[in-house]
Amino acid sequence: MTHTFPVRVYYEDTDMGGIVYHANYLRYIERARSDWVRGLGNDQNAMRDAGVIWVAQRVEADYLASAKYDDELMVATEVIKVTPARLIMGQVVTRGETVLFRAKVTAVCVAAEGGRPTRLPAEIRALL
Repeated sequence: MTHTFPVRVYYEDTDMGGIVYHANYLRYIERARSDWVRGLGNDQNAMRDAGVIWVAQRVEADYLASAKYDDELMVATEVIKVTPARLIMGQVVTRGETVLFRAKVTAVCVAAEGGRPTRLPAEIRALL
C-alpha cells in the first residue's frame, strides 16, 4: 500500500535561483512519514508518553531533478521491510510524472530517555 502526501513549494523552500534547497526534500519526506503513521493510527505523542520515539537511523537519497518555486509535488511512501527492530521505507517525490527525489529510509525506535535502541512496539508492527 502506498501513502501519498501533497506538497507545494513555497518561496522559503528555495535558494536564490528559485530551486528547492536540497535539505528541504528531507523535510518533505519527514512530513509525509508523519502523516502516514498518523493515518495508520500511530499516535506519536502517546508513544513518547510511553517512553518510545521514532528516529531516522539511515537515509539513502538520490536527487534526480529540480523542483522550483510554486511547484505542486507528491510524496509517495511505501513499506519495503519491517523487522522487530526496523522499518524500512521507500519514498519518492514527484512533480507530475517526473521523479525528482528518491530515498530509502530506515526508521527505528529508541527510548525517549537516554536514546537506547528498542524494538518496534508490537502494536506498531501490527499496523504495518
